[in-house]
Amino acid sequence: MSTDENKAAERRLTDAMCNQHDPAAVDQFVAPDVVERNSILGKGLGREGYRQALQMLFATFPDVQLIHEDLLAEGDTVVARWTVRGTHRGEFMGMPATNEQVTVADIDIYRYARGKRVETWSQWDTLGLMQQLGVVPPPAVGRR
Repeated sequence: MSTDENKAAERRLTDAMCNQHDPAAVDQFVAPDVVERNSILGKGLGREGYRQALQMLFATFPDVQLIHEDLLAEGDTVVARWTVRGTHRGEFMGMPATNEQVTVADIDIYRYARGKRVETWSQWDTLGLMQQLGVVPPPAVGRR
């Protein structure tokens, strides 16, 4: 597939799975044996792991929305820099809901084959998320 087709597949996947909150779309956009490397959402292997991660995400942040800030492609690889926004309304990593609105930045690298995501590398701003949820204090301003 061309780089434009891979970018279009990524846009469709993000819209269906993340913005329309449709875990069933995993079958359409993700390869059965996908390899996921995501420190926050990595829940298991293959499509079932993706479904579990999405269900956890929607239970925790029911209003979550993902916005691509940049989407680049070369060969079978798509790189996405995106922002996710949502309200913490469910348990997350053992932490009860805070009802805090959060905005988290992420950069992902995806590999596509035959129009489906087959491999993912993800780097979330986990520290920023934990600071917004009040788990980790923000840095002291002017401190040396």
